[in-house]
Amino acid sequence: MKTFSPKPQDVVRKWYVIDAEGAALGRLAVRVAHVVRGKHKPIWAPHADVGDFVVVINADKVRLTGRKEENKVYYHHSGYPGGLKSIPFRRRQTTRPEYVIREAVRGMLPHNRLGRKILRHVKIYASPTHPHEAQQPEMLLV
Repeated sequence: MKTFSPKPQDVVRKWYVIDAEGAALGRLAVRVAHVVRGKHKPIWAPHADVGDFVVVINADKVRLTGRKEENKVYYHHSGYPGGLKSIPFRRRQTTRPEYVIREAVRGMLPHNRLGRKILRHVKIYASPTHPHEAQQPEMLLV
């Protein structure tokens, strides 16, 4: 028997909606990464993009467990000496709640060009409305 390798024409993409209200950030990110990567499909292959699209709504209502809400800090560097910037989770959550979920999902995807391509299939919105109704997405439980 020959080894099956999925081709782009073999992939059938679906759209899913996940409501992040009250969901733990890590568990939500695991579910999103799993579906976006395509690991729930029988044709999954580690080198191919066979995943589905995921729309995350209510990103501003995601929660953290334990004391992470006070202790978690996001860092980035400007590239200049002494340019390390730090933003606490609470401030990041109020200014850009989409960033919090996107970074959690990005950390769970491959760190190469396939991961960057797959991350574009995640659509995150802070409100309960989204512009993807035409794709007739299905609700997905976290």
